Amino acid sequence: MSGSLIPVLAKATGVVITGVVTTALVSSAIKLNYQNHKIKNGKECGVCKGKGFYKCKLCKGKSTIEWSPLYDPIVINPCLCPTCDGNKVQKCLNCLGDCYV
Repeated sequence: MSGSLIPVLAKATGVVITGVVTTALVSSAIKLNYQNHKIKNGKECGVCKGKGFYKCKLCKGKSTIEWSPLYDPIVINPCLCPTCDGNKVQKCLNCLGDCYV
């Protein structure tokens, strides 16, 4: 009985893998076509001026913020900016980093 089960499982596995690969290729082609259409017909983002990112608004490009867990702090600790993770820039929220709207 196990001898006849192996070819069926192998064939089913092949069908599933083929379906996954085909789906990945088709979705990649659709995404590429959409991006090319957006570049060709879209307007440049006015917020980031076509760069896809801008200076972090929370830390103002300093990569750290002054923070204290207390209401009336005695000492204020510099902490890594949670918005930009210390990179000093953040992804444009208008175009989501695509540079076009």
